[in-house]
Amino acid sequence: MHLTRAVPRRLVVALTSLTMGLALSAPLPSPAAATLQTAAPAAAPLANLDHLDFLQDTVRPTPTASHTTYRIEQEPDLGALWTYADRRADGHYERIGGGPYDAATDTWGQGSYNADDLTRASVVYLRHWQQHDDAHSRDRAYQLLRTVTYLQTADGPDAGNVVLWMQPDGTLNPSPEPVELPDPSDSAESYWLARTIWALGEGYAAFAEDDPAFATFLADRLDLALGAVERQSLAQYGSWEVSDGARVPAWLIVDGADATAEAMLGLAAYVEAGGRDRAALQRASTALAKYAEGVAAMSAGNSRSYPYGAILPWTHSRSLWHAWASQMPAALAASASVLERPQLLASAVRDSGTFTPYLLTATGAVNGWLPVPADRTQIAYGVDSRLRSLLAVADASDAPGFEQLVPLTASWYFGANAAGEQMYDPETGRTFDGLNGDGVVNHNSGAESTIHGQLSMLALDQRPDLAAAAQRLTSQDGQDGVTVVEAEAGEVDGPGRVVTPDPGWTGESGWSGSALELDPGATARWTVPEADGPRLVAAVVDRRDTRRATELRWTSAGRQLGSVDTGRAGAQGVSEAPGALLPVTLREELPGSAGVLQVDAVGEGRPPARLDALLLRPVVSRLALSGADAGATLLSNASREVQRRMVESAPGDDSVVRSYRADGRLWYADEASEAEVEVRLAPGGFATVTR
Repeated sequence: MHLTRAVPRRLVVALTSLTMGLALSAPLPSPAAATLQTAAPAAAPLANLDHLDFLQDTVRPTPTASHTTYRIEQEPDLGALWTYADRRADGHYERIGGGPYDAATDTWGQGSYNADDLTRASVVYLRHWQQHDDAHSRDRAYQLLRTVTYLQTADGPDAGNVVLWMQPDGTLNPSPEPVELPDPSDSAESYWLARTIWALGEGYAAFAEDDPAFATFLADRLDLALGAVERQSLAQYGSWEVSDGARVPAWLIVDGADATAEAMLGLAAYVEAGGRDRAALQRASTALAKYAEGVAAMSAGNSRSYPYGAILPWTHSRSLWHAWASQMPAALAASASVLERPQLLASAVRDSGTFTPYLLTATGAVNGWLPVPADRTQIAYGVDSRLRSLLAVADASDAPGFEQLVPLTASWYFGANAAGEQMYDPETGRTFDGLNGDGVVNHNSGAESTIHGQLSMLALDQRPDLAAAAQRLTSQDGQDGVTVVEAEAGEVDGPGRVVTPDPGWTGESGWSGSALELDPGATARWTVPEADGPRLVAAVVDRRDTRRATELRWTSAGRQLGSVDTGRAGAQGVSEAPGALLPVTLREELPGSAGVLQVDAVGEGRPPARLDALLLRPVVSRLALSGADAGATLLSNASREVQRRMVESAPGDDSVVRSYRADGRLWYADEASEAEVEVRLAPGGFATVTR
C-alpha cells in the first residue's frame, strides 16, 4: 500500500472509502477426493514472472557508513523494482514511480523504488527459485535482497530501521512528498521494517546452503532488524493497553497485527532453517513467540457478533478490518509449527473457519469493513492474504475444510468476481491493480498487485488440484451475506434527525454516510426487503463510555428483537476517538417475511443516540460460483443450531456435499444427483456443494 497523505499507512484505505454443538449423526464416508472435484490437474504452472521482470531495473547508489550492502565495492549495481506500471491507451505498460515526476531532476515526489515492494518481490523470487530450481529467480532474489539491505540504516540511533523510498539514481528519499509516517521513514518502526524482516528470514533460509557467505550477511542484517524491534515494539512486551474497553497488546509493530504478521513470516522461516547459531536462533524464536502471543490476542467476536471471529489488524480500533495484509492466520500457523505451540492455532482456526466463510458469502476480500463494508474495492494483496492463510492453517491444523475454501477464494483471479473478468493473466504474469466496488477493473498492473498475484500462483502451483478447481470457477452468480440499510433512510416520529458526521472518518472507523440521531422519545421505522430465511440484525451505533446513555429497543411486527445500550463502550485508551462505532447484534432473529423494523429510543434526559446503519445477515449466508463445467456453493451458518438448506444443482450432475464444523473438521459428506440437494450445516459451521 502506498500513501498519498500524511497519515499512518493503515488508514489510507479507510480514508479513501469515505470520499459444537449438536451432532446429527456419525459422519458419512467422505467421497474419494478431499477437495473440490476437478476434471484434471492444471496443465501448466500458473506462476509467470515476466511482468515482474518487466518492472525490474538496475541502480547504482553511493555507499555510506549508514547505507551499504553486500559486496557493493565489487558489485556496485543493485537490483531495483519500479513501483507502478500504468496501462496506456495503446495497451502497453509504462513503468512509473510514486508521486509527481520532475523531469528537470529526474525524480519522483516519493521515489521510483520502495522497500515495501523490493522486500515482497524478493520473497516471490526466492519461492520461485526454490520451487522450480530457477537460476534467474535466484539471481533476482540475490540482487533485490542487496537493495533491501542497502535501504536498511546500518548505524546510529535508528539502526535497523528502513528508508522507504529510492530515486532513479539511487538517492534515498526518507521524507517524500506527499509526507508519509513515520517521517523520516527510518525514524521508527514501519510496515517496511516488518517486510524487511520477512524478506531477510526467507532469504537466509534459501541461501543458507547455496551461498553461506551471503546467508551470513543476511543473518547479520536480520540481527540488526531484531535490534530495532527489541528497542521499539518488543520493549513493551507484557504490557497491555485499553482500546475502547478492550484489552490489547502494546508490543505489536506499528500497533498492528497485520504488520507484525509479515515480520513473523520471516522469523518463522529463519527459525525453521535453524538460524545462524544457537544464540541467533534463540533470539529469533523469542521474538516470534512474543509477537505470536500479541497477534493471537487480537481475535474477536464469534459467528453472530462482529467481527465474526476475525483477527483485527490494529490495536487502535475495534471497528476496522481490511483484507490487505490480513496474513495473521498464516503467521500464527507458521509460528505454531516451528515453535511447537499448537495453542497459537486457536485464533487462526477461528479466523479461517468462522470469519472467512462468512466473508466470502458477504463481500469477499474487500478493503474495508469500517465497520459497515463501505469500501468494497478488492485487490490482489487482500485475496492473496486470505488464500495463503487458508492454506497455512489447513496444513498446520490438518483440517480439510479450509482447503475447500481455497478455490472459492482463488477463483477471484479467474473471473469469479463482480466484474466477471480475469484479474490475473497467466500468459503475461500481470495481475490487475484492483476491482472497484462498482465492478470496474483497474487495468494498471503495478508491483504490489504483481507480487501478490505471483505469491498466490506459486501457492496454487504447489496444489494443482486446488489450482484446477479455482480455474474452473469463472463466474460469481450470487452472494447473499449482508444487506446494508442506511439509518437515514428510516421514517422518524418524534425528536430525531438526520445528521452528517464531520469528519466522516473518526480516526478509527468510518461512517457509511449520514447518521440518524435519536433523542429519547423518538421512534424510527425501516421497511426491509423480504428474504429467504431468518436474519440477524446488527445495529451499527456510536457507543460512548458513559453509564447514562439512550437505549434503543427494537421490535418487528410487535415482536421484541432486543435492545442496544449506546453507552458502556469502555475507556477510550489508545483508540483514536472517544467511543466506538460498532455493530451490536440483536438477541432475536428477524423473520424473512418481516417488512418493518422499528426502534424506540428510551431514557429521559439522556444524550441522543447515533445510528449509522443496520446490517442484515442471513442466518445461513450463501455464495454461488460457476464455470462452463463446474459449480460451487458455499453456505455459512451463523446459528448455534443445526440448519438445513436446499441448494440447486444442474440436473443430472453429481453434486458433492461436504459439511464442516467451524474448526474445519468434516461433519458429514454426501453425494446426490437431484436438481436440489439438501445441506445440513453444523452449528457455526460451513458447507460446500460442488459439481
